[in-house]
Amino acid sequence: MTQPPAARRIGILGGTFDPVHIGHLRSALEVVELMQLDELRLLPNARPPHRETPQVTAQQRLAMVCGAVEGAAPLRVDARELARDKPSYTIDTLESLRAELGADDQLFMVLGWDAFCGLPSWHRWEELLQHCHILVLQRPDADVEPPFELRNLLAARSESDPTAMSGPAGNISFVWQTPLAVSATQIRQLLASGKSVRFLVPDAVLAYIEAHDLYRASN
Repeated sequence: MTQPPAARRIGILGGTFDPVHIGHLRSALEVVELMQLDELRLLPNARPPHRETPQVTAQQRLAMVCGAVEGAAPLRVDARELARDKPSYTIDTLESLRAELGADDQLFMVLGWDAFCGLPSWHRWEELLQHCHILVLQRPDADVEPPFELRNLLAARSESDPTAMSGPAGNISFVWQTPLAVSATQIRQLLASGKSVRFLVPDAVLAYIEAHDLYRASN
């Protein structure tokens, strides 16, 4: 009798990646190792509903993310949100992913603390846990209380040990992160003022930025 395929463990980390930097990649790698994921997909947003329009094109941001993860398995790039001609709603992405995954595959959506606290403003946010578990990246210095709308959800769905979350979806847990004081905003500001961002982004990303003269003050 043929054995059914083992359930996979898939992580997703969305963002504008404008540009992708070592903070994104280090967080992704730490989650992969802690959760023993089969893969973690970086999902560049096309038109994020809650943020300003990215400074560079979707194709340029995608190229930088692809360069950043090359040779860094099990990190991968998933470009499905860039193919949409409408805002990047996470619920649409989760439904699309679920249609491709096995019924028992575990799907983990990785969010920063600020993004997690903003969930009540997301499109159909109450449905997210039908499709995935949520892993919240929390720095040791984070002491902000979650909004009222999330407190009942946390009380009902929290799992203190992220590695103990079972089933394909439905729970929330927190992952403590190594604080890296780097942000895409900081990188864009440095580049706009003509300063180096070496060691803040992967070498492949730096080479792409320089080759295409991105984020300069004249852009």
